[in-house]
Amino acid sequence: MSQDSYSERDEASPSDHSRRDFVALSAAAGLAASSSVVRGAEMKIVEEDVTIKTPDGTCDAAFIHPASGAHPAVLVWTDVFGLRPAMRAIGKRMAEEGYSVLVPNPYYRTSKSPQFPDASTFDFAANRAQLAPLTGPLNKEGAVDSDAKAYIAWLDTQKAVDKKKKIGTQGYCMGGPLVVRTAAAVSERVGAGGSFHGGGLVTDQPTSPHLLAPKIHAHMYFAVASNDDQRQPDAKDKLKEAFGSKAEVEVYSTCQHGWCVSDMPLQNGSPIYNKAEADRAWTKLVALYKANLV
Repeated sequence: MSQDSYSERDEASPSDHSRRDFVALSAAAGLAASSSVVRGAEMKIVEEDVTIKTPDGTCDAAFIHPASGAHPAVLVWTDVFGLRPAMRAIGKRMAEEGYSVLVPNPYYRTSKSPQFPDASTFDFAANRAQLAPLTGPLNKEGAVDSDAKAYIAWLDTQKAVDKKKKIGTQGYCMGGPLVVRTAAAVSERVGAGGSFHGGGLVTDQPTSPHLLAPKIHAHMYFAVASNDDQRQPDAKDKLKEAFGSKAEVEVYSTCQHGWCVSDMPLQNGSPIYNKAEADRAWTKLVALYKANLV
């Protein structure tokens, strides 16, 4: 992100008062930012392991929220590596922003989490076959819709959730299209959705997530990895056409698929996770929630 630059002037400059005013304002802004960090650090967060009944069984999940008060709810859809410490950390960070966050195990039909406690050790070349038995049941027709409805219904029974406020949902990698499906399946409750390096958002099938746009009332943010855009350069245009003013689509030109998740495996010996750009994406997400979870 770029920063404005300012040049110092001589003490005798006629603009000296303006410079002093700027310094004073900068100091005040810095103090406010510092106070915000301190408040976040001091906020007591509760992390609970919970279970949720769905039409297909019992889902284990993490429910992370401020210790007191009722807050807008957020549903997090994980990437392909499922519920694990890195995804719990995302849930905790969002709770520190003032939200009550549910991070389900998307693979509960097959096994309890964590299936991959540390994704950084995963070798796609050697271990890709481990993923199919997990993702297969989730891809069954109607599975995501029924899960989303069950998760949001559960959230609406929790005292830590402000049921008068709309719900947000965010997803990573395979979680991106699940965000879209959630926003369509529970359109009356979902006010905002964020997809980060989402895969399969636009396909040539009649079940393509982007075709659900007319059913969605939520405001959406699609953060696209550069290599995903290179592979499917027309996807961003089709998303923009489908969602119109309801969505912002942004390509992160320096980022690879997976850049928002801290424990991504190395790619060709280089890290995929990009903290600076992940933080920028986070800022966009929080702004989206603040504007629409009302």
